[in-house]
Amino acid sequence: MAVKRKKIFYGTLLILVVIYAAVVYIVPRKLDKEHNKIKQAPPYSVSDKALSMYNSLDFISDLHCDALLWSRDLTIKNSVGQVDFPRMQEANVALQAFTIVTKSPKGQNFSENTADAFDNITLLNFVQARPISNWFSLFKRAIYQSKKLHKQAADFNNEFIVVKSSEDLKRLIALRKENSKVVGGFLGIEGGHCLEGKIENLDKLYNEGVRMLGPTHFFDNELGGSAHGVSKEGLTNFGVNVIQRMNELGMIIDLAHASPKIVDDVLAKSKDPVLVSHTGVRGTLDNSRNLSDKHVREIAANGGLIGVAYFKGAVNTPLIKGIVDAMKHIKSIASIDCIALGSDFDGSATTPFDITGLPLLVEELMNQGFNGDEIKAIMGENVKRFMLKNLK
Repeated sequence: MAVKRKKIFYGTLLILVVIYAAVVYIVPRKLDKEHNKIKQAPPYSVSDKALSMYNSLDFISDLHCDALLWSRDLTIKNSVGQVDFPRMQEANVALQAFTIVTKSPKGQNFSENTADAFDNITLLNFVQARPISNWFSLFKRAIYQSKKLHKQAADFNNEFIVVKSSEDLKRLIALRKENSKVVGGFLGIEGGHCLEGKIENLDKLYNEGVRMLGPTHFFDNELGGSAHGVSKEGLTNFGVNVIQRMNELGMIIDLAHASPKIVDDVLAKSKDPVLVSHTGVRGTLDNSRNLSDKHVREIAANGGLIGVAYFKGAVNTPLIKGIVDAMKHIKSIASIDCIALGSDFDGSATTPFDITGLPLLVEELMNQGFNGDEIKAIMGENVKRFMLKNLK
């Protein structure tokens, strides 16, 4: 009888292993494909004038991409998702922010989410067969994704640089003059909940190469209130300590998803300029997700950046026109010098194109009257200037 029970046990275990292996093989790619859609598939066609303008751009940069969340190999050109290293090369994108997502509440929305809602990222880590430590620790998830970028950069034929300092960025710029295939990325994090309430974890993430962090994501946490949370409050005492330590380390503060009160608190307390990596503006689409005119002006006046996102809810439809409408509004109330690209590529958002479709955006900028210098600033020169000044 004991032998029979053992056979049943091991047989059942084998079946479960086979089922899990099948899930890991099939489900992650399916989820990636379903969550990261594009309105128009490549190849993309633009006018000769727009293509000439695009090809003249020396430095193209984007402030937000969640590609590290997915199981996709970024060193190969993929048929799913919106960003990988070869497509960066094809699009001549010099610098891409790779942002880390560690928790996402089921049913997330712009208005109100609770921290105790079911976490989608726990399930995603399970079906991707990521380490068991990732299933239970938000901090470990952040470390894992940080290491993933470094590993895949090392596997990419010396053509990808993880930018951690202004010197790294200068090296990237110099190398691209010799070989335009050299591209770079820097690490950011959506939400300080991954610190798990420990200030020392900020230093550990800095040591892993993280150079940008947003206090909150879709729910309130130990640092303060989210624009989409319950309290809508400002920074907690712990949040103030994190902001101060970020200033000391030279980490960039990202105010995407922060409550208006946190935006006020950070602008009052940070000695360094801040940015908003992916957002819209209430001047073209009024909702809790987007920046008020007051905050646009204050961030710009402080030398900060505003990355305009590409998805419905951040900008109006049709999306390409909506992106440029938002940029035009920012220019009208602040300056051209604060405008940047903040796509939210691979962030479970449907975008008008993948990263190789950026010439379509240049064409719309030209159609709406932006001149060559303004287009160069928006497409990357503003980011280059900001990073050279603010990365230590």
